[in-house]
Amino acid sequence: MKGSVFGRGFLGTRIAEELGYDLPDIDVLDIKALRAYLDREKPEVVINTVGKTGRPNIDWCETHREETIMGNVATAMILGSICSEKGIYFVHFSSGCVYQGDNGGRGYSEDDEPNNYTNVYTRTKIYSEKMLMDLPCLQIRPRMPVDERPSERNFIDKVKKYTKLIDEQNSMTCVPDLLQALKMLIEKKALGVYNLVNPGTISAAEIMRMYKQIVDTNHGFEVITAEQLDKMTLAKRSNCMLNTSKLENEGIMLPDIHDAVRQCLLRYKENLGK
Repeated sequence: MKGSVFGRGFLGTRIAEELGYDLPDIDVLDIKALRAYLDREKPEVVINTVGKTGRPNIDWCETHREETIMGNVATAMILGSICSEKGIYFVHFSSGCVYQGDNGGRGYSEDDEPNNYTNVYTRTKIYSEKMLMDLPCLQIRPRMPVDERPSERNFIDKVKKYTKLIDEQNSMTCVPDLLQALKMLIEKKALGVYNLVNPGTISAAEIMRMYKQIVDTNHGFEVITAEQLDKMTLAKRSNCMLNTSKLENEGIMLPDIHDAVRQCLLRYKENLGK
């Protein structure tokens, strides 16, 4: 199946490599160039990983609101609308950070109304999700991607830079598992929203304890509360649990997050010297 991935960042590059899809260097906001590319290459699948998550973190989005809206809302609407018009199967990468809390221990399902409007980043992800629901497409919700390859966008590399971390439980996604699940959903031509996280929850502090055990015994950090972190950041962080029943009902069974993170860290250590 011929496909194209828009967004040449961390996830976009990994997905294009894994699926053998094209990775065009096109500004989605240039509608004329976008249409010309789609008419010429005729992909059967288009995946949108274009988006602004901020560097080094989502605090950037608070001070770059216009760019965040264009990157997270306008690009999704343009790609989704044009793909729908041309009959191209469209996959959009949203975010599980549209929720806050654990929903009474059940985790939030795809049918639960997003409740995290506390920062610019999550608001843009909620707006684009809701608008794309009027189009025939697949929307994926990963969270805090943990990968086996070192990268500045890998959650491992992000949190190992911080000397202060919270120990709040969160749903997270291991990238090798995301890639396999994404393949299966595309093969099924699934539509609608899917929480694409590993079952169970884990914290940043837990991951760094595992990192210290597996990768770097000299690594150190201090555990702080979520309330302390909120006083140190511009954007309030999301801590949430997502329900994975819908994914499992499709026959897509991902490993528990603790097992998946441990495997990522073992391979991450091997890949550090490459």
